[in-house]
Amino acid sequence: MDRIDAMKVFVAIVDEGSLASAARRLGRSAAAVSRAIGYLEAHTGTALLHRTTRSVKLSAAGERYAAACRRILLDLDEADVIAAGERSAPRGLLTVSAPLAAGETFLREIVDAFIERYPEVVVRLQLSDLPVSLIDEGIDVAMRVAHLPDSSLIATHVGEVRRIVAAAPAYLATHDPIDTPADLAKQQIVSMTYFGIDSWRFPATGRGSVPQVVQFTPRLVVNSIRAAIASVVAGHGVARMLTYHIVDEMERGTLRIVLQDYEHPPMPVHLITPQGRLAVPKVRAFVDFAVPRLRRHFSRVHKLAGQA
Repeated sequence: MDRIDAMKVFVAIVDEGSLASAARRLGRSAAAVSRAIGYLEAHTGTALLHRTTRSVKLSAAGERYAAACRRILLDLDEADVIAAGERSAPRGLLTVSAPLAAGETFLREIVDAFIERYPEVVVRLQLSDLPVSLIDEGIDVAMRVAHLPDSSLIATHVGEVRRIVAAAPAYLATHDPIDTPADLAKQQIVSMTYFGIDSWRFPATGRGSVPQVVQFTPRLVVNSIRAAIASVVAGHGVARMLTYHIVDEMERGTLRIVLQDYEHPPMPVHLITPQGRLAVPKVRAFVDFAVPRLRRHFSRVHKLAGQA
């Protein structure tokens, strides 16, 4: 059996979560997929997967082997592209990673338009607020909202966002004013794990001042940004979020930003790709397609947040 082909089967099983789903994606029989895994396990001398009747789980060795397989397959993909040169059109599976709220709103629309433009590209959009390794997870392009550490990743700047505190106008009209961070202790807080469940930190605002940490007892703790925003729009409290989370709400006037004088500096937003992946036509096509659209989106975010 061809080892590279078996690696492709193995990665498909990891991505799909089961042998049956991988077989459907690859257009092969379940028996053929099972034989490929058996071949790799015999070749490596170790169990790569723990199988159940409904799903599979990677062993510790399988996790390491999956990451190595992804790197090998990416290198082969790039080698094929270099050999094909300019004649190679965008095609194949493109894996894109983004924060959950970004993917559910504006990035999904960009992906939809992209696959209409390039019908030979299949996009796997992976949405998570947890950090992931682009190389280990086989990700071609990722959107990151953060200051990036120095690395071999190629980053394209597309905008900036602010970490803000917001509430509905009706809530603000019926509760004590929020003029300083300390005023939050008297408010109804809708909190999320990402921003702090029972305290929020604010930066120093002048010479000699120190950062402020405001403690509070939340009225609602939720692990979904969209759910938290809905609760705040309904007038049930105050929440901390990023400006891009509430573009539509700012435009409609259903949420208002408070404590603008106490905000952290803006955070950059980048599209990042592993070193060398921009040479792959499907990756280059997506970056060229997405960057101007993302820049327009974040320009709109900046304008609306500045008017808030």
